[in-house]
Amino acid sequence: MSELNDRIRDVRARAAELEARLADPALSRAPGEYARVARELGTLRPLVEAAGRLERAQAELAGAREMLAEGDAELEALARAEVARLEGECVGLEEEIRRLLVPRDPSDAKSAILEIRAGTGGEEAALFAAELFRMYQRHAEAKGWKVELLSTSESEKGGFREAIASVTGEGVFGELKHERGVHRVQRVPETESAGRIHTSTVTVAVLPEAEEVEVEIDPADLRIDVFRSGGPGGQSVNTTDSAVRITHVPTGVVVQCQDEKSQHKNKARALKILRARLLEAEQQRAAAERASERRAQVGTGARTEKIRTYNFPQSRVTDHRAGITIHRLEQVLEGDLGELIEGVRKHMDAEAEKQALAEGGR
Repeated sequence: MSELNDRIRDVRARAAELEARLADPALSRAPGEYARVARELGTLRPLVEAAGRLERAQAELAGAREMLAEGDAELEALARAEVARLEGECVGLEEEIRRLLVPRDPSDAKSAILEIRAGTGGEEAALFAAELFRMYQRHAEAKGWKVELLSTSESEKGGFREAIASVTGEGVFGELKHERGVHRVQRVPETESAGRIHTSTVTVAVLPEAEEVEVEIDPADLRIDVFRSGGPGGQSVNTTDSAVRITHVPTGVVVQCQDEKSQHKNKARALKILRARLLEAEQQRAAAERASERRAQVGTGARTEKIRTYNFPQSRVTDHRAGITIHRLEQVLEGDLGELIEGVRKHMDAEAEKQALAEGGR
């Protein structure tokens, strides 16, 4: 219990520090930093409130035990019942606090950049990539989030070799982050005359959207190339140098946008994607320095690296991490992801809690 009290004390001290910063008028002149501090404080408040409830319950428990020790026969039954109730309440609050002490991703409250790419399977993979994009788009619309398509690369039959979108709303990254990985589809393609089931893959990456205050980009580190857009588009798209390719020289990260007719808009979109990718790279580097294992988001896109399977003949969706199987594939592809996302979130949170408690015990 002393270790738990030490951790509670640290959290309270940090919360007090953040509250003091928010009260500083100077911080209001830096909107990005103000938002970051407010988000961090918001993640700590549930723990501070639970700690306050625990203290009150412990004080009441001490009072009930004193009453029991007085030996008043008329009050003994009442005191015993009160002690039992408060002991149970304290145990429950201690468990809640331990769960809240499991490190939370500070990016959970953020908007996100969603990247979907066709993996193995050629045209069939590209067609399913487009279906997955529409699935997430419909889910986002149902949640009241805003989806802005930033960049696409279409296949010959209307699928997506790649689609990148900004999904804006409260808690987007926290809800979608476990969607990242290899999604496998099993079905009979329309072009398959023999009726054989084919297996294809699509990779999904979800990056927290970075604010300028979090990722400072030196313009001198950027190589910006403009060129004529290719692929489908209006006449002005294909006849002007509106496409933009930005290379972040120190890291070698390259982002290209050509969907808009305006070079300025394409550049803004490319910078938005670049900032998110650089933030993700920095977060991965920091995690590696803490010696924590972090699984790669999408691996190589091979069929064996799946996190989820969409089986059309059986109308089945199976998430292989949480062991969840849902037999209503059509509804899932229409954006009804609530059951899947919540089940995976609970599984991943339970795994994180086990790891945190194991590390705390060492």
